Amino acid sequence: MDQAEALRKLAESKNTRTAVHQSLANTTRIISIASGKGGVGKSTISVNLGIALAKMGQKVLVFDGDFGLANINVLLGIVPRYNLLHVIKGDKKLSEVVVSIQDGIDIIPGANGYTQLTNLSEIERRNLIRGFSELTDYDIILIDMGAGIGTNVVGMLVSSDDLYVVTTPEPTSITDAYGLIKAVIQEDKTKNIKLIVNRAKNSEEGQKVANRLISITSRFLDVELKSLGVVYQDQEIEKSTRRQKPFITAFPQSKASLCIKHITNRILKVNMDDERKERHFGGYIKRFFNFMDTKEKTPML
Repeated sequence: MDQAEALRKLAESKNTRTAVHQSLANTTRIISIASGKGGVGKSTISVNLGIALAKMGQKVLVFDGDFGLANINVLLGIVPRYNLLHVIKGDKKLSEVVVSIQDGIDIIPGANGYTQLTNLSEIERRNLIRGFSELTDYDIILIDMGAGIGTNVVGMLVSSDDLYVVTTPEPTSITDAYGLIKAVIQEDKTKNIKLIVNRAKNSEEGQKVANRLISITSRFLDVELKSLGVVYQDQEIEKSTRRQKPFITAFPQSKASLCIKHITNRILKVNMDDERKERHFGGYIKRFFNFMDTKEKTPML
């Protein structure tokens, strides 16, 4: 269905909680949201997507995975007392770090300025694995990744169940998105990658960008990239950012909010792969450390 038509149906509907909600059979779906470059609205997408999923009945955790410039708490207008660094050092349990917000999601504030995730001692690694293994009652965990293709970033992307790449119509953003996809595919050719085009003027522009990336990744990387949808450029996003309030909450009937709801519906229609193992965050962290142990340690870009 054309996205514009889908958005019109959403706008006319009195109840956007459609029948697409599906049980995830007590498993946690770990989704990394990434971009080849910064400034494409990735964190904003992560927060608003998490809230939309929560409104559809999912229990959602948003994890700020940008260890250099963590900003999820800034977007939400909160000042957390503790963050992931306190868990790494063994000063706090993960349950003491998780913050629940009014919009129905939980967040884990990132360890701002702590870029050397690979340089953890064995005790610090165990602290992380033990802490994240406690996260068993979430349907979906969204990881707002840092930009770039450093070893840390690629390791976290490869270890997740799904990867959503955010790009904009800007040529540099498209090029960097392709570079990110290429870096991930070089490590895992089977990775489930989907595309979100942000800040598109309209459906036609967004689809043109998506088709371009789908074409070049198919041709040069032999990858079947799929589009989750388009988020329109919307002045309400800027207003909500200044207010430090998610636009899907501040302006639920805005163009951008309807786009997010459309993407949410598509996400919930996707079935989990029953063959995946260790579908919880503790397993995710283990996979990440196993990946990093096979690579030369490199600072996060």
